[in-house]
Amino acid sequence: MKFLVSVVFWLFTAHSFAIDSAKVQWNQFLNSYSKQVERKLKEKSIPGAALSIVHGELGDYAKGYGITKVRKGRAVDAHTRFRLASVSKTFAGSLSAKLASENKLLLDDYVSDYLPAFADSEYKHLKLYHLLSHSSGLVPNAYDNLIESRMPYQDIVERLILVEKICRPGQCYGYQNVMFSIIADVILKATGMPYEQWLKEFVFTPLNMNDGGVGLANMTRDTNYALPHVLGRKRWHTAKLKANYYKVAPAAGVNASAADMVQWLKLQLGYYPSVMSLEALTIQSRPYTRTKRELRRRIWREHVTQAYYGLGWRIYEYKGTTLYYHSGWVQGYRTDVVVIPAINMGFSLLLNAESGVINALTTDFINSALQFAQNAPEA
Repeated sequence: MKFLVSVVFWLFTAHSFAIDSAKVQWNQFLNSYSKQVERKLKEKSIPGAALSIVHGELGDYAKGYGITKVRKGRAVDAHTRFRLASVSKTFAGSLSAKLASENKLLLDDYVSDYLPAFADSEYKHLKLYHLLSHSSGLVPNAYDNLIESRMPYQDIVERLILVEKICRPGQCYGYQNVMFSIIADVILKATGMPYEQWLKEFVFTPLNMNDGGVGLANMTRDTNYALPHVLGRKRWHTAKLKANYYKVAPAAGVNASAADMVQWLKLQLGYYPSVMSLEALTIQSRPYTRTKRELRRRIWREHVTQAYYGLGWRIYEYKGTTLYYHSGWVQGYRTDVVVIPAINMGFSLLLNAESGVINALTTDFINSALQFAQNAPEA
């Protein structure tokens, strides 16, 4: 009996020591990477940034850097809103996967089943998953120039379906913003509820993502938001916050803070199954479209051996580890999000400046995170 008690005590002590040791290393990792971010942002004079890091077992981290605008700006904190730009697509992909897992729509349905205008177009065989995986057959970035104009979204769509396709749906990859955003029209038709309301009531509210939301009105509802910046000859200049890309909400219309992104990352790691089930997470991460061009990008080519697009998420095989990724870029903002399920970690970095420094910071994080997971004791 005494022997059994001693064994149990030893196991408990060893487990507690492993947890404490892992937490110490985790805090050291966070401190080291945060200082690296701060240093590189300062080197490039980036006005402001928001960093979110999550480990499912060891804790969360949300921090703001710098200011919301270069002159008379307030300090960026964990609740400062940033535009997510194309990282918004991850929200559309996840919501669509959620609705599919709950049988509220079928991703294999034709778009024309919901939107009759497609039935008489070249895109009558276009399916819902084609919208979300950039495999519609359209030339890349079709009519993005019209998003920048005053033309209403519906008028752009009417023109879009008249464009001759370059391949059959599902046969080639072509990154889209307008075509991608048609998923909002489908969701409204399928469920009777607007896309924005679905996100608010079934994603933002249950996850306590209290800062962000969809649209310009959400972005500017109080003074705690980061304004966009563009680089002049010698310094960053505050630009006007434009409404144009908010008209394609699924593609580029979501705002969020560092605190919000912590919750979003935890959702992607499976910690809120009542909001998004394992089935939904599996659906969104299926490799629908091969994206060979990503293998040639300077920041990835040394590390990525396979590249696909799922539903609103890029899927990379990075040094033998599968990760989910997306970047965003709209005037005055750059954003990145990374989820690495195998090591239970997620990352988000939001900048209110158009700077390529985000590329190095993201790859540095991934490499450091994989190294940390390899060396850290099991919690």
